[in-house]
Amino acid sequence: MDEHVLVIGAMLLDTKGTPTQGLEPNVSNSAEIRNARGGTARNVAENLALLGTEVCLISAVGDDISGRRLLAQTAAANVNTEHVRVIPNANTGSYLAILAPDGTLSVALTDTRVMEHVTPDYLYRNRQLFRNASLIFFDGSLHEHAIAVILYLAELYGVPVCADPSSRRLVHKLKPHLAHFALAVPSEGEAAELCGNQFEGYNVETSLEMAQKLNKLGVRIAVVTLSDFGFVYASEWESGHFPAKNSTIVDSTGTGDAIAAAIMYGFLEQLPLTECMRLGAAAAGLTLQSAESVVPNLTLDLLYDYLYV
Repeated sequence: MDEHVLVIGAMLLDTKGTPTQGLEPNVSNSAEIRNARGGTARNVAENLALLGTEVCLISAVGDDISGRRLLAQTAAANVNTEHVRVIPNANTGSYLAILAPDGTLSVALTDTRVMEHVTPDYLYRNRQLFRNASLIFFDGSLHEHAIAVILYLAELYGVPVCADPSSRRLVHKLKPHLAHFALAVPSEGEAAELCGNQFEGYNVETSLEMAQKLNKLGVRIAVVTLSDFGFVYASEWESGHFPAKNSTIVDSTGTGDAIAAAIMYGFLEQLPLTECMRLGAAAAGLTLQSAESVVPNLTLDLLYDYLYV
């Protein structure tokens, strides 16, 4: 395969429910429930492909209806899914979210057990994908030993690495490797875990301090996402805050994935860092207004039409 972005991590079936009459424990609550394709790595891969980037995805799904559906939908977005493992007698990964009426996340459950089949051996046998990659992205669904192989092969072939923990409970997998990351895109809570801070909720100033701390811990460019409030970023040379540009928030799911993908696209185009961040902010605003985890009609023209002036 020619030069591409190599994306490694979870493909999930997202099920998202929004209560229509409040949320009461111990009873069945009336809600709007919908299914969507998801998974941090899969979302990043689809966003990149829709922007015109050559993308190869390494992941795993079960040999079931959900897995076949995810594979077909992801391939339809021009993501190369040839190296996604289909595992007999396994369940495709899933994400179950309860959203607040304003579209923000209340609580979620994630099942990524099938990702145990993305083994160190499988990654090493596909090392030509690493050799030909221009960028590598992975998420926290992977086993620690698989992450170690990714970082080994990335260093061997001189390929920059980008990463997203995906969950506060998975941060421990990335924490020992911060000095390897050209780009890290944690949420506020995940950044607090990485920095050893107490997470006390939304605070732009505190998040910017955490991004700068991540720089000192070795991350070249740290982006801390703030859900529906945009993101902050920091590098050795500059830092700043981009509030999300939006009018109506429909669903915050996938916003961080869109930010990561748009910034990576900017890297590939060798754009100035501030321009990369502007692309990320545009992607965030568009995704917040979509019921899907990836904006279905995303194009480069649409992204630039939505760009911050």
